[in-house]
Amino acid sequence: MSDINELYQQLIIDHGRRPRNFVESASANCVLEGFNPLCGDRLTVYITEQDGVVKEATFLGNGCAISMASASLMTEAIKGKTLQQTRALFAAFHRLVTGAGADSGIDTSIDTGLLGKLCVLAGVAEFPARVKCATLAWHTLMGAIDREERVISTE
Repeated sequence: MSDINELYQQLIIDHGRRPRNFVESASANCVLEGFNPLCGDRLTVYITEQDGVVKEATFLGNGCAISMASASLMTEAIKGKTLQQTRALFAAFHRLVTGAGADSGIDTSIDTGLLGKLCVLAGVAEFPARVKCATLAWHTLMGAIDREERVISTE
């Protein structure tokens, strides 16, 4: 195994075993639970958004190392980002782990500068069954943000 692959593997294991921002947030105004029925991964994402900026991002839950590492890295990556930047980060991360559009002629270039440490999860694209593990926190995040931005009907 190359040194860089070993480093990436160690980072995933570290975040999987000792996830960062693994706490419920009482101040969160965007909260949503995500569940992957195929493997049982379950987590809740807590986002404190103020004036269109992610001020705090935390999560709680349980799942495999990939799921926990992805959620942990996600919470670190989105703090201080605008909602627009967060959406762009989601799109880039999704392309990274799914290889989306690779054979379609669609521009799938990935801004590794934007993704930073999230690039350690690039290998997930080689294991389609693990993509849902890596993206669970991200889809939950987007649902939480979208839910908050919608006008809630009282009907």
